[in-house]
Amino acid sequence: MKTLKQLLSDKQRPLAVVAPADTVFHALSVMAQNDVGALLVLDGERLVGIFSERDYARKIILQGKSSKETQVREIMSDRVVYVTPSATLDECMALMTQKHFRHLPILNDDQSVAGIISIGDLVKETISSQQFLIAELERYIAG
Repeated sequence: MKTLKQLLSDKQRPLAVVAPADTVFHALSVMAQNDVGALLVLDGERLVGIFSERDYARKIILQGKSSKETQVREIMSDRVVYVTPSATLDECMALMTQKHFRHLPILNDDQSVAGIISIGDLVKETISSQQFLIAELERYIAG
């Protein structure tokens, strides 16, 4: 199975981010343009939060707020759980399952942003790894 560092390097798309002062409407536009379910919220280069579809549904729609008038900082999740590139995919999966979230930021040792991983990324890699193992076992048995 690939390491988290390898999985990150395979992701070709640029990191989708917003600033705390951006409107929620702008954040939703960025999410749609990048076809992602969550954005990292950066103040300069520093991670200060994460904004997800769940934040929007629970803190804008259900509370009757306006996405064009509300800033991301007002509804983002600011207690961000993250991992470093040395974390294993199994550790990431366990953490995301235990904490009930679908996106996990990855920070380098110096706290700079290395990327973000989704539960979908982890599931896709797990399936790929299992398919490879099955093919190897079939080749061994046939051999």
